[in-house]
Amino acid sequence: MTLDPMMPRKVLFIGDSITDCDRLRPVGEGVMGTPLGTGYVALVAALLTARRPTHRQRIVNMGVSGDTVRGLAARWQSDVLAIAPDHVVIMIGINDVWRAFSRTNWGDWQIGPEEYRETLTRLVTETRAAGIGVSVAGPFFIEPDRTEPMRARMDAYAAIASGVAAEQGLGFIDVQAAFDHVLEALHPMALAPDRVHPALAGHMIIAEAVIAGLFGAL
Repeated sequence: MTLDPMMPRKVLFIGDSITDCDRLRPVGEGVMGTPLGTGYVALVAALLTARRPTHRQRIVNMGVSGDTVRGLAARWQSDVLAIAPDHVVIMIGINDVWRAFSRTNWGDWQIGPEEYRETLTRLVTETRAAGIGVSVAGPFFIEPDRTEPMRARMDAYAAIASGVAAEQGLGFIDVQAAFDHVLEALHPMALAPDRVHPALAGHMIIAEAVIAGLFGAL
């Protein structure tokens, strides 16, 4: 399912630091300065304006650095449902996966695959019940070696996100596939020194994948 860029619609993006990117608080919205942050959400808005200058999308960024799917659930009412968007794009998972590899990997800090699946499913279900459309963007790790432990775990969580989207009949944006295509020619360090937080080119890769997933060809 793709959205018509000419239909008036408030599209809200929610996720972790990759979405946040120093967006405006309390609500990341506006056109002057960098209210949408400096990452892919701002690029999505810019691409829409450049390619479809008469588009009628209202873009909102509600990313929060450090969030896991558990963090999203804790603020879902205030940061999504209370804002009443027409459509939500969820991209979450890097912190859920990273915690398994952190030196501070305490049990109660972990987000296992079942909690990830169950929480994401609940958020999607609650949102759709409120009459809000949903798209799921898969989490990613900027590493081409699929046998590398964190990449392998990330692929498992991305598969869960894809499965939730399929079960709910939602659009799924395969961000990892977009990065994998570019990684055929570039080393990960060219896109993100820590393989997690992209430089601007990496954010453009995400933005183009999101645009294609939401609106098709512009």
